[in-house]
This record gives sequence, C-alpha cells and structure tokens, in this order.
Amino acid sequence: MTISSSLNAGVSGLSGNASRLSAISDNIANSSTYGYRRVETDFTALVMSSGKQKAYTAGGTAIDNLRLIDEGGAIVSTSNATDLAIDGIGMLPVTSQAQFAATGEPELLLTATGSYRIDEHGFLASKKGYYLMGWPAALDGSIPPYPRDTINGLEPIQFSLSLTADPTTSVDVALNLPATATQAGAPGDAEYLEIEYFDNVGISQSISITFTPTVPATGISNEWQMVMTDSAQGGAVVGDYLITFDNTTGSGGTISTVAETTGTAYDPATGVFVVTVAGGVIEFDIGAAGETGGLSQLGDSFAPISISKDGSSVGNMVSVEVDENGYVSAVYDSGQSQVLYQIPLVDLPNYNGMSAVDGSTFRPTTQSGSFFLWDAGDGPTGSVKSFARQESATDIAQELTDMIRTQRAYSSNAKVIQTVDEMLQETTNMKR
Repeated sequence: MTISSSLNAGVSGLSGNASRLSAISDNIANSSTYGYRRVETDFTALVMSSGKQKAYTAGGTAIDNLRLIDEGGAIVSTSNATDLAIDGIGMLPVTSQAQFAATGEPELLLTATGSYRIDEHGFLASKKGYYLMGWPAALDGSIPPYPRDTINGLEPIQFSLSLTADPTTSVDVALNLPATATQAGAPGDAEYLEIEYFDNVGISQSISITFTPTVPATGISNEWQMVMTDSAQGGAVVGDYLITFDNTTGSGGTISTVAETTGTAYDPATGVFVVTVAGGVIEFDIGAAGETGGLSQLGDSFAPISISKDGSSVGNMVSVEVDENGYVSAVYDSGQSQVLYQIPLVDLPNYNGMSAVDGSTFRPTTQSGSFFLWDAGDGPTGSVKSFARQESATDIAQELTDMIRTQRAYSSNAKVIQTVDEMLQETTNMKR
C-alpha cells in the first residue's frame, strides 16, 4: 500500500510539473504580447490519512493555476493616438464585435491596453475584434450623470463618417463703449460691430450690432441702444436692448440695467440673453451687472476686446484624440474639435478573479467582485495614456529559471516512479 502511494505521488508530481511547464511555455510565447498577464502555477500538498497503521501514505500534490491580472507590464510609446494604456489602477471597458452584432447589447469585458482604429462602420475597434466603449457626450460636450455600478449608458464608441456641421450656440462679447459719447453735446455717432456665426447647415452668417448713444440735453445719460440684426433674415432685427451703465464710485463703467424691446430678457446674474436667428437660438454673454469682463463704458474710445464663440463650418473628421481623463474628441479639417465620448476606467476588488478570454481581455465574474466605473484620475484609478501600449508582464529571465527548476522537479518525480518500479520488481523476484 505504501509503495503504491509512492507511485501515485510520483505520478501527481509529473502531472503538476507538466502543467507548470505549460504555463511557463504560455508565458514565454506571449512575452511580446501587449497587455498579456502571466500565469503562475502553485503546488499544494495532499495529505492522506494512514488510518491505524503507522506506515506513511503519500498523498502527492495538487496544482492551482492563477493568472496575475493585477500585475502589468511597462508602458511604451507608439505613433497612434488611439493606442491606449492605463498608467495606474483601472481597466478599459470593451465589448466583443461578434456579440454586439448578434444581440445589439454590449457585454462588459476589460483590457489594460489596446490599439484601436476606426473601422468601416465608424466604430473604434481593435484588430482582435473588440469595440472600445464610453459614455456619449451631450451636444455641448458635457457628460451626463450616468450610473457608475452598471454598464447602462456605456456604448461602443462610433464616429460619423459623413460631413458634419457645428452650429454656433453661444457668443461671449467683451468691449468698451466711450463714456464721452453719452455726454451732452456729443455728436451721437453710433458704433458698429459684426459677429460671424455658423447656422445649422454650416453656412457662415453674421449678426450686426449697432450701439447708438443717448445724448441728453444736459449732463451724461450713460445709455446705449443696442440693436442686433441677422444677415440670414435679410437684416431683420433679432435683438433690441437699452443698456444703462453705472457711474458710481467703485462700479463705474459696469452694466447697471438692461431693458429689452426685442429678444429674451437679460439675466443680470449671469449676463446672458438669447436671440433667435434663422438657424436657431444663440446665447449672448455681455457680462453680469456690476461686474467687469463684458460690456463696459469707460474713457473716450470704442474698443472691442474679445469675441469668443463656438461653432464651425462644415468639416471632415481628420483624427481622433483621447486625453488623460478619457475624453474622446473628434478633430475636423476646419480646425475645430468636439468631445463625443468619455471612457471610464473600471475598478474591481479582485482583478485576479476575472476569467481570461482571447486578445488579452478579461470577463468580470462573481469572484472578481462588483465593478465600479470611475472618471480617469478619480478615486483609485490612474490616467489614460494616449500614444501608448502596455507590454507583456512576462519576465523572460524568471521564466527560464522556473523552467530549469520545473525540469529538475519533473526528472526527480520520474526517478521516484523508476525506483518504485524497481522495488516492485524486487518484491516479485522474492517468489522465485
């Protein structure tokens, strides 16, 4: 019985070391595979009860193969803007192309790195057949408050392959009107400003603004009539406002009140009013009441300071950019860029509890725990690195050393079996 247990223990040792050699060979084969996580084989002793007999019964060994998903390789630079890696904790959410095509619903898979290109349908896809996923942005580029403990809201990142228009929706104006123009005896000359905007089909239009001072019989009025006309409507008036400036100590030159004749009411807290042009509505920010930075009335010169606005002409998308916070922007040949998605980073309690699938990709399981979607750089997560890939976690020197040890252990177990065979042969010879 003891000799038989020795034979079984030797066989289990051969089997365990053969399995360990398989893991080592897999690690070495993937030493150049981006994002690969090495497999480690652990041995556990099996203890057999010897019953009432004093003879020892060999139990042998059991093995456990563990993929160390939480141990990544070094980050290296590449020449592609949509080659992505994670500098720190967290993984990128992806979904299988085949599964998404079959069901229309994404399945959450995770990867630490990937090389993505826009495919024929506009999806940001890897050569291994996975779509990168993200939260779609609103029209203004902001990301709505999506749930963080579920993939509801996540979708494969897809770009329009056709021409797109980016209409103007907001304009910020900062300029100075001459205070001397509202004094008694001033000539009453109007000041003129023209602002270009883009309509819903990408056509360049303009809003013409005329500032006409109110000239009093005596003293100073501090009043200007601002009339706005739209070129797309044949010069129709879209805004008519009477602006009164403050002339008190400390607040002199800032907006005091704005009364509307045409257009929406001016909000003194935000400095915004809305005008309706042929292509939609545009928010104008001329500065809050009592604050500097918008319209002012100082000195004796008309001085446009700055005009900032959104919108652009019709353009072709020429590239894609991903920043360290995971925001995905499309860049157009018009020089404009627009945030379209945000890629969250997924964190789990036990990365090593996930199951591996093809393409250095992993599937969350009950053993990995509940996942949470973080903004890159928030909580425990790291940042997203563009123009980067993560190398294999395999250490060739360590694997070759382990291979030598495994070979020696295998040979030793084979020697045990050979010795047991010789002992059994001696037992058989005793009958002769």
